[in-house]
Amino acid sequence: MPSGNLVLRRVVQLVPTLFFALLLLFVMVRLLPGGPATAALGDRGTDADIARIEASYGLNRSIAEQFLSYLWQIAHGDLGVSYSLKVPVTELVLQRLPVTLTLTACGSVLALAIAVPLAALAASRRDRTTDLILRGLFQLGLSSPVFYIGILLLTLVAAKTGLFPVGGYGSGFLDNLHHLVLPSFALALNFAAVLFRNLRSAMIEAMDADYVTFAIARGLSPRVVLFGHVLRNALISTVTLFGLNVGWLIGGAVITESVFAIPGVGRLMIDSIFARDYPVIQGLLLVLVLTVSVVFLLTDIVEGLLDPRLNR
Repeated sequence: MPSGNLVLRRVVQLVPTLFFALLLLFVMVRLLPGGPATAALGDRGTDADIARIEASYGLNRSIAEQFLSYLWQIAHGDLGVSYSLKVPVTELVLQRLPVTLTLTACGSVLALAIAVPLAALAASRRDRTTDLILRGLFQLGLSSPVFYIGILLLTLVAAKTGLFPVGGYGSGFLDNLHHLVLPSFALALNFAAVLFRNLRSAMIEAMDADYVTFAIARGLSPRVVLFGHVLRNALISTVTLFGLNVGWLIGGAVITESVFAIPGVGRLMIDSIFARDYPVIQGLLLVLVLTVSVVFLLTDIVEGLLDPRLNR
C-alpha cells in the first residue's frame, strides 16, 4: 500500500502545477485573435461598442489585474459567468463534464479489456501466426485517427445496421451507455493499440527474467506463471503509460464528441472558442487539468500497489 507521505507529496505538487497551468491558460486564451466583443458584434460593432462591452467584462484592465481577479474568484470557488450563455460556468461544467468523463471511462475500460488479454496472448505466442496477426491489426488501429474510426463506425455500423444511434446521448443510464458504445469503441481502438504494444513488449521481457525461469522450474503451470508473475510485473509500465496518456484520451474524447454529436465538454469548448467566451474556456481547461492531475495521482498509487519498492 502506498505510504501517506508519497500521497501527500503528490498532492502538494498539485498546487504549483495548477497555478502555472492557470497562468498559462489565462494568457493563451487572450492570445486568440479577436475578443468577446468582436465575436458578439461582428462587423456591426463600432469602437465605442467594443470598448463598452470590454469594460463591462473587465477586459480593459491590465492582464496582471485580470489574472489576480481571476485567482481571487477561483479561491472562492467561482469560475465566472459565461459571456455568451449568461450562465455560471460551474453550472455548465457540472452539466457537460460527466458526459465527457463517462465517455473517457468507457473508452479506457474498453481499451484495457481489448489490450490486456490480447497482449498476453501475443506474448505467449511471440513470432507465431497469432502474434503476427494481432500486431498487424493493432498497427492498423494505431495508424487510424479517432475521427476517421468514428466516421467509419457511423457509416458502416450505425447507419447500415441501425443497431446503434448515429448521435446524441440519450436519456437514462442504459440509454446513455447504448449511445456511447460506438464512440467508446472509436476512442478505445487507437488507445488499445498503444497499450497492446507496450504490454506485449513488457511481458516478453519479463518472460526472459530469472524469476520466471525459477517459477517454471518449481513446476508452476504456464497459466499461473503468465498471469501471476509475468503480467503483474509487466503491468507496471503499462499503468504508467496509461496515466501519461490520459490527457490524450480526453482530447480524443473531445474529437469523438464532435463526430457523434455528444453534448459533452468538447462541443461546449469548440462553441466557446468561436465565441471567445473566456470564462468558459478557462473553466473547462482548468477542470480538465485538475482531472488529469488527479489521474496522475491515482496512477502513482496503483504503481505503488503493483511494486511496493516505488513507495520508498
